[in-house]
Amino acid sequence: MVQTLEAVYDGTVLRPDEPLSLEANTRVRLTVEPIPAKTGEPHSFLRTAMSMNLEGPPDWSRNLDRYLYGEDDAPTS
Repeated sequence: MVQTLEAVYDGTVLRPDEPLSLEANTRVRLTVEPIPAKTGEPHSFLRTAMSMNLEGPPDWSRNLDRYLYGEDDAPTS
């Protein structure tokens, strides 16, 4: 059985982020690959969209089907 997981090295031991399905004292083979630290805040879709300065009609969201599919499929309300 092969498991891939993330762990934190506390200076002495590796501490897995989640429990392992192994019995105590089971010998394992480890390959250690550092995970790059996350920098800054995660990007949000809304922030990205706002930064693009998109232009469109003011009723874009209300009449999306009309703009996507044409007048014939427009809502009647």
